[in-house]
Formats: sequence, structure tokens, C-alpha cells
Amino acid sequence: MPLCASDGVIVSLEALDGTIAVAPDRTTARIPAGWSIRRVTAALWGHGLALANQGDVDPQSLAGAMATGTHGTGRQLGNLATFARGFRLIAADGTNLWCDRVTRPDLFEAQRLSLGMFGIATEIECDIVPAFYLQERIEKRPWGEVRERYFELATQKRHAEFWFFPHADSVILKTLEPCEPCDPPRSTTDMEETAFRRLLNVGAVVPPLVPTLQRLMMRTGMSSHRRGPAHTIFPSDRTIRFEEMEYEMPYDAGLDTLDEIVGWIRKKRLPVSFPFEFRVVAADDIWMSPMNAGPVAAISMHQYARMPWRDLFADAEAIFRAHGGRPHWAKRHTLSRADVDALYPMAERYREVRRAADPAGKFLNPHLSELFR
Repeated sequence: MPLCASDGVIVSLEALDGTIAVAPDRTTARIPAGWSIRRVTAALWGHGLALANQGDVDPQSLAGAMATGTHGTGRQLGNLATFARGFRLIAADGTNLWCDRVTRPDLFEAQRLSLGMFGIATEIECDIVPAFYLQERIEKRPWGEVRERYFELATQKRHAEFWFFPHADSVILKTLEPCEPCDPPRSTTDMEETAFRRLLNVGAVVPPLVPTLQRLMMRTGMSSHRRGPAHTIFPSDRTIRFEEMEYEMPYDAGLDTLDEIVGWIRKKRLPVSFPFEFRVVAADDIWMSPMNAGPVAAISMHQYARMPWRDLFADAEAIFRAHGGRPHWAKRHTLSRADVDALYPMAERYREVRRAADPAGKFLNPHLSELFR
């Protein structure tokens, strides 16, 4: 993605030694920032603790997930950056420093969703919760039914999301609810991908077949049930390569936006081979968070990596923007500097903090320079 593109140095702290230090009250922990979410959550589980929420993949570093506003789903649950209480950074000049709401508060506020521009995070103080277990249910439902009841489900369930193939009339609904303690699940994924991969490959060779293939696939039975420790249920194996654009829509505009985009795809019979993913995320107060204006409905649009996507995403992005959406920073988008200023009232203050932290732009790449130098 443009956010991470570099012809210079890319730093990974995955192998940096460190330990988790749990606070005496067990509500926060100091965590090595470069550890993957998978490693973090497994280590926390050993202490009888967990993160309150995760997304559906877990190989990314905790620092990277926070730096980009990565999120799961949940009407009352914010993105991962909302869990941060403090950061240890290696600054552009090599200084080892700490920031939180009291110490260097402006740097802390910017670093909460940093896009990697304020230093290399080596340690994060993070909110944690007692370990918990989840049961996952996946079932096929008529689109009209889910369209009518989704926000009710999102309020009733701890987690509720769905996938919608734009040429089909049913959706795949996934809910997660707390359950009693139990063993880890046998499967490491919510849905098996073999049959889907075959259909994608056929559609890549003969794109006009994509609508028919989707309808045929959604005629099959589709349900599953898993239970286990939360950190084994949140993530799933994702082995198929794709391009992605995600927009965080004002909460009440989400379903109307999805309706419009799906209607456009159907009218033009566009070969959009992947489903849309629809989730909700709580509001926050982070300067550059897409959720800082209120709760959002997150719409992820994907295209198989073997198929054209640029023109498709450009046209869809116009619909997202027309409904007041803001893009996920780490996925495809075409925001300009003027767009950033229009969408984020704190953008210039954010830039001022960045200039003070890194005057020479050591942590910028061309994409970030255009938006934030």
C-alpha cells in the first residue's frame, strides 16, 4: 500500500527482545510494540488477560495496527488505537522518549494514530481486559432481512458483521458472543477458501461469468459454529491475495451507501469478484481517526489481485466520498492534502507536531510527504 511503500529502509521490530509487564491493577500492560497481535494475545492469555477486540487477521504488529486505526467490529468497541495509554519511541534524532497524556501530550495525541511518522515505537502501554471466550456463528441470510435488521443485531450482539457478494441476493452473517470457557477450536478460520479460490480463478479468466458464479456459490448451504478463547476466534486464515479499499461511513449512511454501490455494480454487471465486508465501530477522540466524528459503518471493498481494480475503486470512491466517508489510512485511497484538511479539523496541528518530531522528514515517504509534510 502507498502508506508503506519505500525505496529506502523499512524497519521491523518483530525479532526485538522484550517482555509483557502487566500493571498491578491488571487493567494495562506495557507490551513490545513490534510483536504481532498473534504473539501479544497469546502472551496476554498466559496472564489470564486479553485485548478487548481484534480484527479478523493477526500477523500485523501491534504498533502498526494502532498506527493505522485498524479495527474489528462492535458498536461499543473502538479501533485498536483507542487502547493505547502511552508509547516509548525512538525519535528521528535517536532519542529514546516516552509520551502519554501527561508527558508530551501533543506527541501522544498524534502518535495514537501516527501513520508511522513520529518515531519508531518500541513499547506501548495498552488497555487490557480479563481473558474471555467467544462463540462464532456464521449463516446465510437474505439480504433484505439483514438490511432491515442489521443495526438491531449490531446493538444486541457484541460483534455482528456480514459479507455481501454484490451479484447475489443473500449475505453471510457472522456474529460473536461471549460464552463459557472451552477448548480452542479445531479450525483456525471462519470459512474454508478452496472453493472460493476456484471460482475466483475462473472469473479472472472469464470476467463476464462473475455474476453467475457468485449466485451459484450463494445457493449452497453456508453455516458454521466455533467456540474458544477470544484470541483464537477473532482471527481467521486469509490466504487469497486481493486489493482493498475501505471507507468508514457515518453510521446512519452505511447501508444506503452500500445499496448505491451494489446497485451501480449490478447495473453495469461489473466483475467485482470479492464480497463487501460491512462492520460497525465506536466513535473516538483521536486526531486523525476516521471514527472521531462519531460511530461509523465500515465498508471494505475488495478485488481479486489477478483482476483490474484501479478504475473500479476510483468510481466507488466517489460514491463513498459523496456520502461523507473517510478512508482507512492503510488501504487504497486517493485523498489529497486539501481533502485531508477538509475531513480532519486537527490536520494542521498534527502536521506541526510531526515537523517538531521529525524536521528532516526521515519517517516520510512520497505518499505521506504529499499529505503531511
